[in-house]
Amino acid sequence: MAAVRQTEYEIHPQFTARWSSRAFTGEPIPEATLLAFIEAARWAPSAFNAQPWRFVYGVQETPGFEAIFGALNEFNQGWARRASALIAVLSATRWQAPGSSTAADFPSHSLDTGAAWGYLALQAQAAGWNAHGIGGFDRQKLREALAVPAEFHIEAVVAIGRQGEDKSFLPESLQAREQPSPRKPLAEIAAAGRFSF
Repeated sequence: MAAVRQTEYEIHPQFTARWSSRAFTGEPIPEATLLAFIEAARWAPSAFNAQPWRFVYGVQETPGFEAIFGALNEFNQGWARRASALIAVLSATRWQAPGSSTAADFPSHSLDTGAAWGYLALQAQAAGWNAHGIGGFDRQKLREALAVPAEFHIEAVVAIGRQGEDKSFLPESLQAREQPSPRKPLAEIAAAGRFSF
């Protein structure tokens, strides 16, 4: 049975309903459904409306899926094989301001792309799918496999799938973790006026 998540202040239930499963069913995902998740990400806020995020995806049984899957570490390959799709999340590290003729560093590229990933995850949850962010992968291998130019930072990989009931293929340690996780108390992440953690 899934753990009940308690908030300290009232928020929309979409935030506590979303969590990152690893026990996927392997069900195929229609490309239009996947693109709807990326459509939600497209509407995230960004500095100067620069929209630095880029998404390279592959659905099960395609070369794109295998290219991304091949860059995952062994631990993540163990469960992500049953994902319906894998998405490489990238961000443009440079941008050209309106009216400028030269490109400059874009300091908030990761922050803005993180917001887009959050939108994607919430849209997937709302549609009955699960999105699990992955940091354990070989970035250089993924860069080469997807032909990602040097001016793009590889932020993460996201596994998309339907949450399944069968956890038996997961190691025992992961079976126990296959439920919504808690969060730190607000007092550990928010401070008024000055840094006091």
